[in-house]
Amino acid sequence: MLLYKIEDFNPSYREVAFDGEDIKGFDVCAGNTDEKIGTLDTVLVDETGRFRYFVVDTGVWIFGKKVLVPIGLCRIDFNTGRVYARSLQKQQVENLARYENGMVVDYDYEEQVRRVYRTPTVGASAPVEASLPLEASRIVTASAPVSVPAPYSYEQEPELYQMNEQDHQKIRLYEERLIADKTRQKTGEVIINKRVETETAKVSVPVAKERAVIEHVTPENAGTPVSAEAAFGQQETVHMELHEETADIKKQAFLREEVKIRKEVEKDTVESTETLRREKLDLSAEDC
Repeated sequence: MLLYKIEDFNPSYREVAFDGEDIKGFDVCAGNTDEKIGTLDTVLVDETGRFRYFVVDTGVWIFGKKVLVPIGLCRIDFNTGRVYARSLQKQQVENLARYENGMVVDYDYEEQVRRVYRTPTVGASAPVEASLPLEASRIVTASAPVSVPAPYSYEQEPELYQMNEQDHQKIRLYEERLIADKTRQKTGEVIINKRVETETAKVSVPVAKERAVIEHVTPENAGTPVSAEAAFGQQETVHMELHEETADIKKQAFLREEVKIRKEVEKDTVESTETLRREKLDLSAEDC
């Protein structure tokens, strides 16, 4: 049966199996102690999406060696972000075949791994097949390749590949919080238009008009004899132009004033008091 890295089998495994969380990077501890022996590098799943192995990077514990630990030998603590590998000893890790990224985990390689964990016998009783929280131990995707089943079945060794649900329970504690937000809504509108008013205006324009004035006067040398030729020999004509002013009244538009429109923001503080709830964990132990 082919095995796949969980991130290759289903890139959305965090949302599908762990509610957005990721177990990659969890500390791996030996037994039930806090002794860190490595870091969880990835998870190998079979073609049905069932968890089969944890890939543990042992770091400096065994010179940076990556090994496979069957899922049934581990207990996951989501609250502390740790994986506890039961009965895992340093001698076992040294005897395990090294796991390299990209390698094909075939039946022969798995048998090398299983032989290390079979001696001594791991566990006295086989736990019942169960799934991780949120069905984390089974991630099904339509794109998973299908291969011809091998004669070996993981159900033959439940102590290595089946997980006890009691070891992987997770309780979520919730609390309420006040979330302050603001919504913008229309409370009014100002409409500004222009309108035309009419009025009657009067204007006075003084005008002038010329007229001809003809006066008859007696010259000082009146009665002085002159020759007939001088008196009647020439015809005299006088031209005088007369002018008159007329009023030319018309309308012209002029800029009178400007009106500027702007908005002012008045700030205020709104206070609200609410009763919030918070869950706490009550722990009680019973003797069997």
